[in-house]
Amino acid sequence: MNTFKTVVNSIAASAFGVFMAFGSAIAADFPTREIKLVVPWNVGGSNDISARLISKILADEGVTVVVDNVAGATGTIGMTKVANAEPDGYTIGMGTSSTMAMIAQGLTPLKNDQFAPIARVTTDQLLLLVPKGGPVKDVDGFEAMVKKNPGKISIGTPGSNNLNHIFAVMTGNVVNSSVVTVPYTGGAKVIIDLAGKQIDAAVLKPSESKAQIDSNMVIPLGVFANERIKSMPNIPTFKEKGYNVFPYGPLVQMAYLVAPAKTPPEIQEKLIAIFNKAIQDPRFKAASEDGGARVDSLTGKALGAEIIAVTNTLSEVGKKVFSEKK
Repeated sequence: MNTFKTVVNSIAASAFGVFMAFGSAIAADFPTREIKLVVPWNVGGSNDISARLISKILADEGVTVVVDNVAGATGTIGMTKVANAEPDGYTIGMGTSSTMAMIAQGLTPLKNDQFAPIARVTTDQLLLLVPKGGPVKDVDGFEAMVKKNPGKISIGTPGSNNLNHIFAVMTGNVVNSSVVTVPYTGGAKVIIDLAGKQIDAAVLKPSESKAQIDSNMVIPLGVFANERIKSMPNIPTFKEKGYNVFPYGPLVQMAYLVAPAKTPPEIQEKLIAIFNKAIQDPRFKAASEDGGARVDSLTGKALGAEIIAVTNTLSEVGKKVFSEKK
């Protein structure tokens, strides 16, 4: 019996060694074909813009990345496609704080452990915007309007039960009133309806609204952050105007790249090297920062720890904010 076990263990060890050697050989040549990058939002939004710029930068390095927009269910349809993809490194996805918010609140079967963290793309501060020519011109005026018209002021957001939605609700909560939140499948659609005065306001990233701000089609009233946006220094924060939109602690809006969880470690490392290099490229950093986003270098396990921490915070904040929704 002992001899039999020894033989079995020897065969298993040999097979494992062959598998590891085979995996290392594959990783050495990776990638040998195009990589699909699933963006779980519509074309034209900030995440789509970032993905396409990364794709362009990597094309200069000889790496082909094809952006696949799979919108719906606050990003979870596209991220489910990533979680269920072949774990060979050729399908990755762009998760966001919306992904974490849906996971945190149990609104999707997805779990963070279905993904292997690759690299953070950006962190963003969010803006409250109104259409040009509307009845208000600043945060105080908007909050007065919300207080005077409880449950009547509409605020558009990309998705629901996410950070944008939380901040939209908080614009009512800070004056003991309520708003009507209007979820969309992406920021590009929100900004179109806002500029067309189909909704009263919107909560969006600077990169999703900068073109319309510059064209004087919409007006940014305030930043949902403790500091002003470097590239938009004239827009005040809610904090400095005396409105506490972080009553349960700070929140981080971010976008990040992940692969399916069972992607071999060697392939994960290649993906980290490939994509983090593109994210740190001066062209990507300059474009992102001009659009009001921040770029750092957070990858692999460190990114995974950040994802868990933000998800845990969103779990607590989401319960409190949405339970108070009037």
